Amino acid sequence: MSQIKILPHDLRNKIAAGEVIERPASVVKELIENSIDAGSTDIKIEVLYGGKRLIRVSDNGTGMDKEDAFLCFERYATSKLFSEEDLFNIRTMGFRGEALSSIASVSRVTLVTAPKSISHGVSIETHGGEIKSVKDAPSIGTTVEVKDLFFNTPARKKFLKKNTTELLHIIDRVTEEALAYYEIGFTFISDNHETMNIPFASGIKERIMQIYGGEFLDGLIEVNAEAENLKIQSFVSKAVNFRNSKAHQFLFINRRPIRDTSIAHAVYKAFEGILPHDRHPVFFLFLDIEPGKVDFNVHPTKREVRFEDKEFIYRFVYTSIRDAMKKDRIEYAVQFTEVPPADSLRHFLFPSDSPSLPSSPPFGSALSEHLDFAYTHYLPFMYLGDSFIAISGKGGLTLIDHHAAHERILYEKFLKGIHINSYQLLFPKQVKLSHKEYRIIIKNSSVLRDFGIDLDDFGHDTVIVRSLPDVLKEADIRGILSDSASYLIEGIPLDTSMREVLAAKIACHKSVRGKTILNQEEVSQLLSDLEDCDNPDNCPHGRPTRIFFSLNELKKMFKRK
Repeated sequence: MSQIKILPHDLRNKIAAGEVIERPASVVKELIENSIDAGSTDIKIEVLYGGKRLIRVSDNGTGMDKEDAFLCFERYATSKLFSEEDLFNIRTMGFRGEALSSIASVSRVTLVTAPKSISHGVSIETHGGEIKSVKDAPSIGTTVEVKDLFFNTPARKKFLKKNTTELLHIIDRVTEEALAYYEIGFTFISDNHETMNIPFASGIKERIMQIYGGEFLDGLIEVNAEAENLKIQSFVSKAVNFRNSKAHQFLFINRRPIRDTSIAHAVYKAFEGILPHDRHPVFFLFLDIEPGKVDFNVHPTKREVRFEDKEFIYRFVYTSIRDAMKKDRIEYAVQFTEVPPADSLRHFLFPSDSPSLPSSPPFGSALSEHLDFAYTHYLPFMYLGDSFIAISGKGGLTLIDHHAAHERILYEKFLKGIHINSYQLLFPKQVKLSHKEYRIIIKNSSVLRDFGIDLDDFGHDTVIVRSLPDVLKEADIRGILSDSASYLIEGIPLDTSMREVLAAKIACHKSVRGKTILNQEEVSQLLSDLEDCDNPDNCPHGRPTRIFFSLNELKKMFKRK
């Protein structure tokens, strides 16, 4: 008896759905892209319970007649691909003919559509891929209503996350599509509340400002370049605008959001030399490539692509951004390439506000091995580069990372509430966030208030900050809120509290950075405060704050007995 059998039609569709439909956000993505291909200028997305109960996408596109409305539920049914040659000339968002078929096989779908040429259309209702009813219905454009996702595949349904998590994934997909198609208006309604209303924009720059705000946009530089069959329009971090997470990194190929580690590496490579090892650039990359030079048919979700000449793409992205960064970091580069005058060098080694030091000390005396490592007001020190402080005393040499040390100090102060005096802003500051960040910050505003950051919901993805702790007077408050939201979204480690995560993020933002040279009193205070910490040897992320070399260790390094 034969052991090989042909799978039933409904089981084949469910297997195919498993490749295309991972969660409610996958449904939203596929339906939005169908609306884009239909020439829509206005797209409305509605969801209930994180998309588990309901997803409804409505558009004003070309619509379908009754015959096409029936065909669109068939697997491999598409209006965008007709021959093998077309497969290598993809100019639409969809082409595989699997989206509606896959969605319908694992949910209850109602499609209402009509072509623009007529005033009435058709309504088709399906359950698990089977047509249940067909009737005439008035319609403009197309509305697809998806209810009870995975109702007939409980094994898939149990892997869905809580409603808020699924909702955040949907917000990500809507944001991506809105960035790619700035000429389309997007409205997003969650649980009967309008949460995003993004009108059409004149270009990518305006779209970024609509979603993230003008302050966010001011921290970016525009990079445009062209090569043979290749064009890039991008917005990337200025030389001092880096983040603690990768939350604001977007890559689009022919307006399709994708992931590609090679291109992301090219961006990081372009920032080489100015990007701290624990920081990440912001980037919005829009690459236009001749369709024949890129293969979108790598994976059913179309999130991955294959390039004909991957190395050329890498070099093009790298050189385009690197050249733009060179212009932006002239001031940064001059600081470390020009030899400072003698007076300036003397000030770095022996600040002028240290009257107990000799007026013209010999260079070597700054590291005299006979000095005690006592935290006196006038502690001898010198800077190595722009981040490390060398101090001699107590039979050895101590190297201190002033950023890591300050981060540890602030972290413990925030957790313990030590000297965290909050002051009212004379003019409360409005901070525009992405919708996902906004929701997370409002949800956790009470924890931020414990740290002296008092804010209120101002609506339209904006919060109004009314007070700040003294230590955050000159801090990038938008960056603090954005990075804090990103880490909360990623999830709190099991052995870490939310307070610890937020304290670490806020401390990292405010702690002293490279290029900041501390004076005599500031270094002495830094060391004194570090000694008062419960864990003075490591920053909140586990990096060392200081490394000590004993005289014996130094002698061994120089092969002396």
